[in-house]
Amino acid sequence: MTLWTAIVLACAATYLTKLAGYAVPARWLQNPRMARVAGAITVALLSALTVMNTFAAGTALVLDARLAALGLAALALWLRLPFLLVVVLGAAAAGLVRWWG
Repeated sequence: MTLWTAIVLACAATYLTKLAGYAVPARWLQNPRMARVAGAITVALLSALTVMNTFAAGTALVLDARLAALGLAALALWLRLPFLLVVVLGAAAAGLVRWWG
């Protein structure tokens, strides 16, 4: 399979998945339980992506500057600091930990 074949197949799969959403009955979408499940799935997927990008490098567990950046960013979010400041603090934490070795 060539790269372009894979890209076209991925595009088609994405389009068909989104198109299938129109086949869901409206009464299912108006159900409060469905709204809770959709919100929980979103949070779970984003959490899983964050954990994988923070603690994994290939198949190995890695504890490096990303952990410090995530910790400081989480603290800044908990303190309800502005998002731009959260990003700057996280980047600064990662930079300092890498600089210190």
